[in-house]
Amino acid sequence: MTRGKQKIEAQRRNAEKNQKPKGSQLEARAVALKVSCPICKVQLANEKQLGDHYGSKHPKEIPPAVSS
Repeated sequence: MTRGKQKIEAQRRNAEKNQKPKGSQLEARAVALKVSCPICKVQLANEKQLGDHYGSKHPKEIPPAVSS
């Protein structure tokens, strides 16, 4: 019967290992993304990324002034 016990233990370990992580990353993502592009509404982490975003996605537009 040792093989049956090993099988049950292996199933239990696999079930624990394959559980979905608890919690959601949506809250952490919302906290990290503080700046949004006024043209296309994409959310960015900081003003530097917004400047880079304007350079690549909206080259004809003038980026907004940095609010420090």
